[in-house]
This record gives sequence, structure tokens and C-alpha cells, in this order.
Amino acid sequence: MKARILLVEDEENFGLVLKNYLELSDYTVDLAPDGDVGFAKFKSNSYDLGILDVMMPLRDGFTLAKDIRKINTELPLIFLTARSEKEDHIKGYQVGGDDYLTKPFDSEVLLLKIEAILGRRNYNAKSEERIWLGEFEYLPSKRELKYHSDTTKLSPKENELLNLLNSYSNRVMPRSEALNKIWGNEDYFTTRSMDVYIAKLRKKLSKDQKISIENIHGSGYILTIS
Repeated sequence: MKARILLVEDEENFGLVLKNYLELSDYTVDLAPDGDVGFAKFKSNSYDLGILDVMMPLRDGFTLAKDIRKINTELPLIFLTARSEKEDHIKGYQVGGDDYLTKPFDSEVLLLKIEAILGRRNYNAKSEERIWLGEFEYLPSKRELKYHSDTTKLSPKENELLNLLNSYSNRVMPRSEALNKIWGNEDYFTTRSMDVYIAKLRKKLSKDQKISIENIHGSGYILTIS
């Protein structure tokens, strides 16, 4: 089946060009002209990925992302914006975005980002590996953390990050390796994004006080279980 994308873009010509380009790349695309229509489409259909313009009338991209996250914490989201301020990039990651592109951008770059995100969602689907982290049962293929009778769903990036941390088995996971493997580069914005996801993982693992993710200054992070 073709992956289905929700594209929310208020610039009509640009939206249509991008929709056609993605459809030629073998995706199914629903185009919405503003945040309200985009949210209505999201509630009525099932999507594999969302591409949201930030500056829109009625409901901007960040607000739309927050509303989507209240219902679906897993849908990958890519923000598009004409603004390049770092505060906007940081806010995009904080509201649950997976990636960010500043207009004008190369359509092929967007396509590669989509392929990477959708590929990462399924990279471990063939495996039913179960990993015990203290009192947590971790299922990478399902992106699940089970603590006794409670199950927590991980986002795609949280899952990749926890899997990579665990693979180092009480050794320091180099910051640069995580940034390049998961985000594709190690610039300022992706570094801040990883810090946000580390904080999210710490919160989800806090039920077991024997588990910690320590920041090793200048090197990276280490997952320890006492």
C-alpha cells in the first residue's frame, strides 16, 4: 500500500505543486488549505505522515500539531516554514515535530526526509525482540515500554534513541553517532531536538528509579541500570 500523507499548506500553487510531486513519487496525498481543514481531514482519515506549514490562517502549524498530538502521539510530522529563527525550530521539535524544512527548499531533500522517517518507523518490524530494562519490558518492534500492567508507546525517534542507548550496554553512546544515525546531521537544531527526546525518555523511564540516562559532558549519554 502507498503511504498516505496529510499536506496542510495555505499557499495554493505551492501546495498543488508539492502534492503532485509527492504523488509522482508514489505517495497518496490529501491537501488541506488551512489548519482547520487539515485537522478535520486528520480526524476523518488515517495517515502515515503529516507535512504542516507553520504560518497559516485559522490554525497555525504548531497549534495543529498540538491538537494532533492530543489524539495521536505517533504520527510523524514535518514542519514547513519561511521563517528561519532558531526559536521556531526549537518550538517545532517541542510540540512533537520530527523534522523541519525552511522555504525555499529542495523537493528532493523533503522526499529523502520522508523516506527516512517512514523507513525508520518499520526498520525493526520483522523483529519481536524483547529487552528487559530494569522492571521495564521493552519491545522495539512495537515501540512499547511495559511497566507491570502499564504500557507506554514510544515515538519513532524515542524508540530509535532508546534502542541505540541500550546497544551500548553501560558504555557512553557518542552524541555525534546518535545525531547522524537518527537525525542525519549534527547541527544546532538537531542537537537541541535530541536533548528534548532524551528528556522525554528520562520521564518515561522514571517509574523505575534504578534506571538513569546520564549526560557525559562533551561525549554523549549513557543508559545505566543499577
